[in-house]
Amino acid sequence: MTRLDPDFLQAIRNEFSSTRHWIDRAIVLAYAAAAGLAVVGFTLLSEWAFGGFHALQSISPWLALIWTPALTAAIVWTTRRWFAGAGGSGIPQVMASLDPQIPPESGPRFVSLRLSLSKIALSSAGLLAGLSLGREGPSVQVAAGVMQHAQRWLGPRSGIDRRALLVAGGAAGIAAAFNAPLAGVVFAIEELSRKLESRSSGLIIAAIVLAGLMGVSVFGNLTYFGRIAVPRLGWDALLPGLAVTLLCGLLGGLFSRLLIASLTGGSAKRATRWRARRPVAFAAVCGLLVAVIGLASGGETFGAESETVKLMMAGQAEVSPLYVPLKFAATWLTSWSGVPAGIFAPSLSIGAGVGHDIARLAGGDIGPALIAMGMAAFLAAVTQAPLTAFIIVMEMVDGHAMVLSLMTAAMIASLVSRMLSRSLYATLAEAMVDAVIGQPLAPDPHRRPH
Repeated sequence: MTRLDPDFLQAIRNEFSSTRHWIDRAIVLAYAAAAGLAVVGFTLLSEWAFGGFHALQSISPWLALIWTPALTAAIVWTTRRWFAGAGGSGIPQVMASLDPQIPPESGPRFVSLRLSLSKIALSSAGLLAGLSLGREGPSVQVAAGVMQHAQRWLGPRSGIDRRALLVAGGAAGIAAAFNAPLAGVVFAIEELSRKLESRSSGLIIAAIVLAGLMGVSVFGNLTYFGRIAVPRLGWDALLPGLAVTLLCGLLGGLFSRLLIASLTGGSAKRATRWRARRPVAFAAVCGLLVAVIGLASGGETFGAESETVKLMMAGQAEVSPLYVPLKFAATWLTSWSGVPAGIFAPSLSIGAGVGHDIARLAGGDIGPALIAMGMAAFLAAVTQAPLTAFIIVMEMVDGHAMVLSLMTAAMIASLVSRMLSRSLYATLAEAMVDAVIGQPLAPDPHRRPH
């Protein structure tokens, strides 16, 4: 049967025939702007909080041995007492809420406006404690919680369900946190939905971009780590680039496997039992270890350390040779403690450290390129989302001249990681779903293998 060409005038009449249709669109876009502003507020609060930790450090670095474990214990106690769904990264919670096996009445235990507000406060408190965490993963849960609240105002024929709002909100969180709208769209497809419904895809993408514009309107159209000066990459960069990629793939896979084992009870049985029985005391010990590591590194491992990465990119950082293993350990302990904490920014810092170390051995002027490749590779290895990883780094360093290098590094590192570990976020989300439905999940034949 031959399909007729669309009638332009009739399409215009159809578009403007329903006032309710446009009201629903306006509601979604208004909530998208609110989600972006929530992430902006989260950014400002977290920067203020980490500035407070630096002020404490200026009085005496040794105060961290008391302050960090005490505040870590207080955060975990508060989280478990009142906001259990706010613990961890936030991305697994959104993925669990999207799982079709979760009954609608259980959705608020993973994503809600209440959890969004608590996530902002508790994650910022983690930076005030000096813990090695990022706000980008939590921003996904924050923005999703704001966006899904729009459902109560939409009409029954809007064609926009809670799932679409969660996908839009989660992606909007990435877009606003990294000032990277394209990364938000790819994240929605690669990690959250696997596909976008055609009937609402345009509105979802518009919402993601609008949320990202909220960050641009406040912070300006600036790249997260400045602008990378890319030298001409010849054959002499092949071996150093491959070394960075493979090392980040191995370390990222091990990091993912370690986190899965720690957070799902598959590691160190004695520590796991103690964590279950005495979660607050366990958190205090983790906080103390993070403080000790921070002091041993000269303060380099506290917080997300985006400033250290900027100095690396500019060739002005004097980073310890032990930076990578120390930051690795500090980030793992922070996540294991049970505080609301993201791993995107620390992962970028670890990957940058790997690239910086290889660049020192290789010499020449390819340091910034290797650092950018390290960031994309390690993030791709941890998340096993290579497209999102390389686009995030490309947008964060204005690295359009390195598209092929970043893409290749992310793809190879992700493949290496898959040989070592299951998908981190998908595995944690499945554990959350198991806890709700009370039985093991049957394999999903439509889920893409990780």
